[in-house]
Amino acid sequence: MIPNPSTPEIRSILNDSKTIAVIGISNREDRASKYVSEYMQRSGYTIYPVNPNLDEWNGLDVYDSILDVPVKVDIVDVFRRSTEIIPLARDAVSAGSKVLWLQQGVVNDDAAVIASEGGLTVIMDSCIMVEHKSMKLGL
Repeated sequence: MIPNPSTPEIRSILNDSKTIAVIGISNREDRASKYVSEYMQRSGYTIYPVNPNLDEWNGLDVYDSILDVPVKVDIVDVFRRSTEIIPLARDAVSAGSKVLWLQQGVVNDDAAVIASEGGLTVIMDSCIMVEHKSMKLGL
């Protein structure tokens, strides 16, 4: 198992990153992917929503895949089942992203190896909003 980066390394990632592609984003108010993404957006990050079942999210165009996002994003934040992560890790590597961030409850060691060997920093089973808030960033 690949360990998550240290707290100072995560702080650095959050400070240095500007763009986040959110895979599995939802328009439903009760979904973490919606309120976590809105929080990160309010905190100054540019959100690129990714969900093949949506056309728009909060006024933004939604992409079918990370490979369709027109810029290289810093963080690929994933709200999907652990069993669905391997192809997403390959796509994050192909897209030239810097970080594969698997939300709380999402763990896939094989995907972590793919992403890590592809040059990405991997964070698993961790909520980006909780980390951001706990570090009191952007206040």
